[in-house]
Amino acid sequence: RRLYVLIADGARELERLSAELRFFTSGALPLLRLPDWEVLPYDLFSPHPDIISERLQTLYELPHTRHGCLVVAADTLMQRLPPRQYVQGRAFELVKGQSLAIEPFRQRLAEAGYASVSQVVSPGEFAVRGSLLDVFPMGAAAPLRIDLFDEEIEAIRRFDPDTQRSLDTLPGVRLLPAREVPLDPPAVKDFRRRYRTRFEGDPNRSSVYRGVSEGLAPAGVEFYQPLFFDAMATMFDYLPADAVIVHDAALPAALIKAWQDIGERYEERRHDLERPLLKPAELFLDPAQLDAHFGAFASITLDPFKTETELHGESAAVRNFPSTAPRELRIDVRAPEPFGPLDTFLRAFDGRVLIAADSAGRREVLHEMLRAHHHEVSVVESWDAFAAGSARLALTVAPDLTGLTLTTPPVAVVTEAQLFGPRAPVERRRKRVSDPEAILRDLQDLNPGSPVVHEEYGVGRYHGLQHMEIGGQPGEFLVLEYQDGDRIYVPVHALHLVSRYTGAAPEHAPLHKLGTDQWARARRRAAEQIRDVAAELLDLNARRKAQPGLALRVSELDYQAFANAFPFEETEDQAQSIRQVLADLAAERPMDRIVCGDVGFGKTEVAMRAAFVAAQAGKQVAVLAPTTLLVQQHLGNFRDRFADWPVRVEGLSRFGSSKETQAVLEGLEQGKVDIVIATHRLLHAHARFKDLGLLIIDEEHRFGVRDKQRLQALRANVHVLTLTATPIPRTLNMALGGLRDLSLITTAPAARLAIKTFLIEWHAATMREAALRELRRGGQIYFVHNEVRTIEKIAAEVQTLVPEASVRIGHGQMRERDLEQLMVDFYHRRFSVLVCTTIIESGIDVPSANTIMINRADRMGLAQLHQLRGRVGRSHHRAYAYLIAPPRQALARDAAK
Repeated sequence: RRLYVLIADGARELERLSAELRFFTSGALPLLRLPDWEVLPYDLFSPHPDIISERLQTLYELPHTRHGCLVVAADTLMQRLPPRQYVQGRAFELVKGQSLAIEPFRQRLAEAGYASVSQVVSPGEFAVRGSLLDVFPMGAAAPLRIDLFDEEIEAIRRFDPDTQRSLDTLPGVRLLPAREVPLDPPAVKDFRRRYRTRFEGDPNRSSVYRGVSEGLAPAGVEFYQPLFFDAMATMFDYLPADAVIVHDAALPAALIKAWQDIGERYEERRHDLERPLLKPAELFLDPAQLDAHFGAFASITLDPFKTETELHGESAAVRNFPSTAPRELRIDVRAPEPFGPLDTFLRAFDGRVLIAADSAGRREVLHEMLRAHHHEVSVVESWDAFAAGSARLALTVAPDLTGLTLTTPPVAVVTEAQLFGPRAPVERRRKRVSDPEAILRDLQDLNPGSPVVHEEYGVGRYHGLQHMEIGGQPGEFLVLEYQDGDRIYVPVHALHLVSRYTGAAPEHAPLHKLGTDQWARARRRAAEQIRDVAAELLDLNARRKAQPGLALRVSELDYQAFANAFPFEETEDQAQSIRQVLADLAAERPMDRIVCGDVGFGKTEVAMRAAFVAAQAGKQVAVLAPTTLLVQQHLGNFRDRFADWPVRVEGLSRFGSSKETQAVLEGLEQGKVDIVIATHRLLHAHARFKDLGLLIIDEEHRFGVRDKQRLQALRANVHVLTLTATPIPRTLNMALGGLRDLSLITTAPAARLAIKTFLIEWHAATMREAALRELRRGGQIYFVHNEVRTIEKIAAEVQTLVPEASVRIGHGQMRERDLEQLMVDFYHRRFSVLVCTTIIESGIDVPSANTIMINRADRMGLAQLHQLRGRVGRSHHRAYAYLIAPPRQALARDAAK
């Protein structure tokens, strides 16, 4: 009945501890987390709204929590926090039937730090539309829609931020402040006064001072918190007096290191006159202060060495201490006895065993596998259900656990990682469900001013509904405005004739003119293009339909073993795409499917699953990629994934010598090479396959017309899988027209944060700050300069700008072996900054590189910039992209020329 404060080494350990506590307490024990800001000390950026939301929810609940667990990272423990009375006093309740005036409430939300937006999607936002008030409270899982009748709250409903449709109804809601600093007029006045007292010089030079003076929250304002309050608090001020601190024996050393890093960061930035800094002691607790606070609470120190050495001793104090199960239980589907190690363990262990799967789907797979090997296994929903039962062997869902054994009573927990190998950890943020099939279903999907397309009249703008009486019959009509202000009125029952405008730049959609044949000509041109496409594809599709089916099937046990090696949790869209591809491979007709998804969304894993099925069915696989670097990357990834399987994977590109190329071609013809990954060189080499079953085309839009003509010779009787992030219009046209199957991956991987993108001029201070932010968190940087003639000069400037970094150069005119070794060195983090051309554009995946600077971005196309920006942000860290362009005047002169 006390509150235990568990101090984790970092964000990863915090996630693991939280997951284990949730599982073993079955949700019965209050569990709070205080996440880290995930920005560097004295950073120019503010934390993500999701992080602030969880922190404020924890700080609000902590004083009222008398028992349970609080999990906090060591770095976060050092931060000074807003005082308790701020978080508690600025929260307020709303209930159904309460009186609420819109304008005063709008002002109150703004002063609490909420941002006024047109559509609410993130915590800390609100929108007012007539009698409807949408708000996304901090600490809430979903936004709320407050429906007012006059000045009375008639209903409070949750709604989906993607579809904006209302969900369930709530009796009331609590609103927390939107930031860890107040922005009401008295707080702004106090900030201005303290700022002028604290710092010398003209305060208006500071963007932070100017922003707060205007009632805004400028980026990085959190590092000026003490100027908003009379006194700051610490986490210990939020704890009850009988709380228990639990930490690892290595904590003191970690705190000393963190304090040194803060001091170094302060010394580097303290001379910035535009952003003067508060001293570290004003924002953070030093190790000595933390030690003094620890002394005021009961504490438990965990010593891993003692735990492991005394576990099997006679000491009663540690006899029942849980520990990672020491036995190797790996399932090997290629061994004569795949379940041999697990069977041995189950026979030897005189107690009950619970196997923890990572997800419900994987639980079902394990269930079938165990039953197929004659194990009686029960499925339980939780730890409590297992403890209350009597099953000798049980199965449940519990991701992110480590195995353990108890001696009294004899109980063992075996995790999926022990059976199939470790899987990479995945942070789970608030789930948002997207609907890639969304179309215009009702009028709520349209806003006044939205461009729409009428089937008979072309592109116009929607201007709301109008009640009219036609022939004595009242009705509602959509008002659509066309060029020169002409309007048509479409009855609601004819809504099916109106669709969304899906072209680029909706705000600049070209309106058609009524009374002319402009729209008719556009439709006629489209029809002619459709006929061209149909004629081009008629022969190919006819031949494909006439071919006997290549139904490829694989052992479920083998497939699941391969799938288990994927180190991430599939997103819903990715899993759906995989299911669709596997169904196509097993069908009695050749597959022709496009998998369309943004960069980094997991298209390559879909291709690997398909390649595995084809290889296991005895067919050969060809993977075509547009660049040699992408071929090398795919080659390494495929070899890693197929390392434990009897599958030979080879590459074919200009990196290979003539002798190596000839050996690969002979291996393809003799059937000794199962998977070949190649550039268009495969097409020009006139490769002959012994039994080609699957063709995978990565980045199809990067292949030319002649290359695609050569591909058609292969496509008549093999399965074809196309991967693309930016499909060319013809490919997309064929997919939407039903000539080719289409799978969409629209959901970002779990824990993926949006890339923060900036358009800047060449500004040394900004670029140095961006580089140091990445280097400080142990990351790497791309600097793209797409001109080989001057790339060495630019690299020298980058080295001068960031002398702390190790800089190397890469471009397509280098010797193949040198370029290959350069990318290997960058992948293995042997240097920190790669100055390169756009050779990295397609598919290069370096998870530790999360900052990219693109010089002369004005000379590149939008799709190219999108691809380049996609080289970063491929992990759970916040990524930054800086598009460097000349001043506006220079751009205007270039445009005039």
